[in-house]
Amino acid sequence: MDRSDDVDAQAVKVLVGDVLVDMTPEMSAALSSGGRLVGLRSSGSVLIIPGNIRNAVNESVTAARRGFVELQRVDQGRVDRFFEYFADLVDDDASFAPVLQANAEDVAMARSRGRSTGRLVISEKMRRDMSAGLRMWAGLGFSRLGLSSSLDHIGWTVESWRAPLGVVAFVFEGRPNVFADATGVLKSGNSVVFRIGSDALRTARAIRDHALFPALDRAGLPREAVNLIDSAEHSAGWALFDDSRLSLAVARGSGAAVSQLGEIARQAGTPVSLHGTGGAWMIVGSNLPGPRLTSAIVHSLDRKVCNTLNTLVVLDVNRTKSLEAVAHALGDLARARGGKVIVHAAKDADGPFWSQAELDVQFESIDPGEEWEWDETPEVTVMCARSLEEAVDKFNRHSPRFVLSVLSDDADEVTWAWENSESPFFGDGFTRWVDGQFALSRPELGLANWQSGRLLGRGGVLSGDGVHTMRLRVRQADPDLHR
Repeated sequence: MDRSDDVDAQAVKVLVGDVLVDMTPEMSAALSSGGRLVGLRSSGSVLIIPGNIRNAVNESVTAARRGFVELQRVDQGRVDRFFEYFADLVDDDASFAPVLQANAEDVAMARSRGRSTGRLVISEKMRRDMSAGLRMWAGLGFSRLGLSSSLDHIGWTVESWRAPLGVVAFVFEGRPNVFADATGVLKSGNSVVFRIGSDALRTARAIRDHALFPALDRAGLPREAVNLIDSAEHSAGWALFDDSRLSLAVARGSGAAVSQLGEIARQAGTPVSLHGTGGAWMIVGSNLPGPRLTSAIVHSLDRKVCNTLNTLVVLDVNRTKSLEAVAHALGDLARARGGKVIVHAAKDADGPFWSQAELDVQFESIDPGEEWEWDETPEVTVMCARSLEEAVDKFNRHSPRFVLSVLSDDADEVTWAWENSESPFFGDGFTRWVDGQFALSRPELGLANWQSGRLLGRGGVLSGDGVHTMRLRVRQADPDLHR
């Protein structure tokens, strides 16, 4: 809903889907000052976007549209050199020092508010991965225009070309390495505008000013090709995804906020790539794989991200032996980390194997779909199923339909689970392989699960070469060609 003058908040109701919502003074004030109301049909709620936030986002998207046009005139070599220059500045201690200082301030502020900082701290590994991702973009062998196929007719030829899509919008959680992800769309000729969580905003500004802008300038690319919305307000993300000029909206993170952003974008008519809820599942088959199971569990719980092991299912046929192996693996993990592991165990998973001091076992009614958000102390759900069929059915019904690993020395069991599970990412080992850069040698722009259904014509990893449209071009040799 756009601007409206002299709104009587006491008399006006707003129809949102099939719900009549009272116009509040806050809604009226926002409209009167150039703001916007966004109604969500799924819940009947109304989001208020203040006028100043709406204007700031509008300016960023307008700049990104100009940047997109300018990029079409740029030689591909300059784009590749931009990624190299950007990586050089990330690697250079003097250039990156202001970024580390800003990050330290962000981390201190987040901790003072009781926020988790595991993903916020720029560690040496994060910095190396960021640089490696940028250099990977530079080395990928594709450009913004690429011939996909051609069909020869008598006297004429039809060619299918991969071409840039337009303005891509991102809403990121508080992870400072997302610049390397977001700028990946420049490789395929797209511009970008994004909003990052408030925890990492100082860091984002520093990366922009001390690495991104200098790299764009040196390569001769327009600064408007990459736009950071400099606002910590959640309404900035709402306003961004409500802008119908976007060609693609990508929401990184999980939970209700991502679903809400996806609904906003869809209502605006914009295609979306949404992560949804994270948390990987693992099923221990009837033919126990021994040491390979221990390794898979330990390496799936090294840190908390979306592809971390969250729910582990064992089968009744070898319940005791499997639970013993699981408890041993979790105990090894706890000792290696020098701490505890919290186990949310179903009541039928009881037994003496949980007696290790490093395991904090909580027997309780299990919500199989609950994702554990931990920082330092790993948490995992352990439950039982009567058969492999029931275990896979639990995954299909209760999980976010994201990552599934089946550990078994019976190849037929693994194949059956692969064919019958609703999982876009399936394996027979550790779960943390689900990452574009690690698995496909392509920095990912986002992961998508099947929480809202299977994806049309694409996999769950969105990468720079996947952000494109298709154009048809005809070359007519016969001047008399007609229908």
